[in-house]
Amino acid sequence: MPTTLQPVIVTPSLPLLLAFYKALLGAEEISRVPDDGPAFYVGLRIGNAELGVVADGDAHIDAPQRILLNVNLADLNVGDVDSLLEHVAALGGRVLGEPNDMPWGQRVAHIQDPDGNTVNLTQPI
Repeated sequence: MPTTLQPVIVTPSLPLLLAFYKALLGAEEISRVPDDGPAFYVGLRIGNAELGVVADGDAHIDAPQRILLNVNLADLNVGDVDSLLEHVAALGGRVLGEPNDMPWGQRVAHIQDPDGNTVNLTQPI
């Protein structure tokens, strides 16, 4: 069944962003356009969701970002919020602060991917 809503990130560095989401969240490549040669579009499956990544060499990552990815780590079996933070900088991202336990029952940390897109990493407490 196709997804009803799919976030898509436009990036000047497709290989860097793909490596980040694959290594940090266990994203699996499910589609690529074109099939051979340099990709323009890559579809990723992260848990039961999909994320599209589009290559655009003219994309400006210093422009204000309008995407927030909310990732429930419990669905992915990639570790917990605290342990993943140790890998973010090495993969080209940035940790925006220490994780916090929220009153609604989640442990939450905010990071940025290599393009500066904000990502909420969450897990049930």
